[in-house]
Parts: sequence; structure tokens; C-alpha cells
Amino acid sequence: MAAAEHPMQALAAYLPEGSFEKVVQYIHTYKVHLTVTKARKTVLGDYRHATHGKNHRISINGNLNKYEFLITLLHELAHLLTFEQFGNRVEAHGKEWKTLYSNLLVTFVQHRLFPADIEEALRSSIMNPAATASGETELLLVLRRYNTRNRAGYHLLESLPEGVLFETDNGRVFKKGDKRRKRYICLEVKTGHLYTFSPLSEVKVLSTPE
Repeated sequence: MAAAEHPMQALAAYLPEGSFEKVVQYIHTYKVHLTVTKARKTVLGDYRHATHGKNHRISINGNLNKYEFLITLLHELAHLLTFEQFGNRVEAHGKEWKTLYSNLLVTFVQHRLFPADIEEALRSSIMNPAATASGETELLLVLRRYNTRNRAGYHLLESLPEGVLFETDNGRVFKKGDKRRKRYICLEVKTGHLYTFSPLSEVKVLSTPE
């Protein structure tokens, strides 16, 4: 996995205005080794606890917009704080982590660092944080509105009408179906097989339903 280490001042470019000093305080206090990585499809960030004389390690995808970057960083910092207090004696996303993550979110929200729509979406996370990004679908849909590096012709599946034909990165063509629980059931045109897609999937629109 390719990663790049960034001097603290360079980190400011990845964060919302007004949050840099608050983030750096945590990084210095807990001696965090922070890296910014290339995009990873399965995770937005990662935390590895300090061991054998090495510092705590956090990595965050560098392709995230500033608000998503900060929230992902807070998610990983909550893991660090949980380990500092409880070691490996509690579940990774148990009540202890949820409490610490909620507290971090409240602290940063109080500083008015987020636009109103993100702040509103964060209320659910503060009440009951989800363990993974897929569990924060509503929040992520709001966050993705602030992406400035969207690929031309690509859209979030959630924003497209039912019946639309779309293409994935590997060239397979699907027809969007209805939503069941938190995922969409989509028909692969060539095989007739059904597959489930996250609402956050970025797909290329081929045609809209008549």
C-alpha cells in the first residue's frame, strides 16, 4: 500500500478550516504516526496501536474531502483513546469506543467546523456511532456532496432513479432495482443475475429509464 508521510503544516490542507490546531494537539499528545494513503476501496482509515516501542499509527485515505477526512480521523482517534484506557479488554466498536467517539464528535461539532447539513447528519452518529462507513450511509451521502474531485460521468448510485442502466469500473452493466434494507438490488444485464450495491457506489450512467 502506497502511503505518504506529511509534515504537520501540510496536514492542514486535508482538514476543515479551524480544526488543524485541535487535531495536532491529539497527534502530539498521543505521539501518533499519521500517514495519508492512496484511496482504498474497503476502508477510509485505519488504526494500529502502539507496540514494541513503536508509536500509535493512523492512516487516512488522501482522496477524502476535508470534512470526511476529519470525521474519519476522529473515528480512528477514538480507537486510540479506547486502547489507551482499556487496552485489548473491550470490543473494537463496543460501548467504550462509541462513548469516546461520540465525545470527540461533540467536541468538534461545538467548534462550528462543519456546514449545517453535515452537523445535522452527525447527530445520529453522536447518539449511536456505527462501526463501519457502510453503517453511516446517511452521513456519508451528505459528506459526498462536498467532493470536488468527482469523476466525470460518475454518480452515487443513491442519487440515480430506479431502472437506470449503469456501468461499473470493470465494464459490467447493471439495471438499478429497489432498495432492500441498506443496499440496492441490481440486475446484471448480460447474465440476468442479481447483485447488491451500496448506495455509495460510484457508477457511470449509461441511460435513464423512459
